[in-house]
Amino acid sequence: MTVRAAPSSTLVDSRDFRSASEREGIFRELSRFLQRTGDRLLPPGRSATIEILSVRPGGQFEPWRQPPGDQIRVLRDVTPPRIMLRYAVTKRGRTLARGEEQVTDIDYLNDIGARASSDRLAYEKSMLRDWLRDRLVKLKPARG
Repeated sequence: MTVRAAPSSTLVDSRDFRSASEREGIFRELSRFLQRTGDRLLPPGRSATIEILSVRPGGQFEPWRQPPGDQIRVLRDVTPPRIMLRYAVTKRGRTLARGEEQVTDIDYLNDIGARASSDRLAYEKSMLRDWLRDRLVKLKPARG
């Protein structure tokens, strides 16, 4: 399993994550998650390459709030997470699936497991776990 950022990737909406180190931290955390989860889920003999093209976590910071409230990411149903990925799944050199897809979940706030988590990217990780299962393991085609 290989995970990398595209050379021209937009890692996180820079309007909401002010520092480059914070944006890079989000990317590293999601990359590690994809790597570990993909390695665990992939059936034997199957390999995958994922390229992260852009990341937009769910919710948004609301700068009109008084400090420290302006540093809190407010999650709403109209601001679901969006992650653009390019991927390829192979087995013994034969391509089983490939594509470029915007992964999103408009129902993300109803994810009980993510809601109970203290992980700052719980909704994004839950969405990506489901996507990995569908595309890399079950080889379901993208919707739409």
